[in-house]
Amino acid sequence: MSVIVELTLPTREFELGRILQMEGDTSITLETMVPMGERAIPFFRLRDGRSAFEETVSDHAAVDDIHVVNAHNDETLYALDWEIGADTFFDGVMRMNAHVLEATGTAQSWAFELRFPTHESLADFQEYCADTDLPIAVERIYNPTKPDAGPWYGLTASQRKTLSRAVEAGYYSIPRGTSTEALADEFGISDQAVTERLRRGVLTLVTNTLLLSAEDNASTTPTTDG
Repeated sequence: MSVIVELTLPTREFELGRILQMEGDTSITLETMVPMGERAIPFFRLRDGRSAFEETVSDHAAVDDIHVVNAHNDETLYALDWEIGADTFFDGVMRMNAHVLEATGTAQSWAFELRFPTHESLADFQEYCADTDLPIAVERIYNPTKPDAGPWYGLTASQRKTLSRAVEAGYYSIPRGTSTEALADEFGISDQAVTERLRRGVLTLVTNTLLLSAEDNASTTPTTDG
């Protein structure tokens, strides 16, 4: 049974945090990590400070290249080609077959939501962090696979906010009361980012509620021969 953990980690305590070092109030949102053989390519969004940021990241010894995937107003989506083996934290995440659901970083710290395949793999990860002196601070642990096991059914904070606002503003009404463009302006992100949050949010919500209920009903419904 999978489990989700919310934790924080000081920016200077792991390699990707040091690579993506920011100044002032700038923040970075890690969208996903895409496995590529022995590598994992992080896709992340940055607001403001693009030129200085790209130069700093490109000069880091563990970085092979940084690619601009797209840019919208003051927001840029990047893909980072780097040596993940130098990052103790993400090496542990990959070893335990965990997935990054959401991560946001500032100059001081990063907040992560990680999904582990079992409680045992999470326990192994916590032991790994202790053995490698990674100062993680666990904020919350919950099981998203049953509706009554967690308050948000596996939705990330940004997915919850975006889905809730979309419903409140009439995005799912007929006729629609708002658009993804209008929602993007409210949240200060791109239209594409809003669309992706809604898509992932609906998928997660249905998977952890309707599909789970269907499986439970199927397992308790008696079968007859013929």
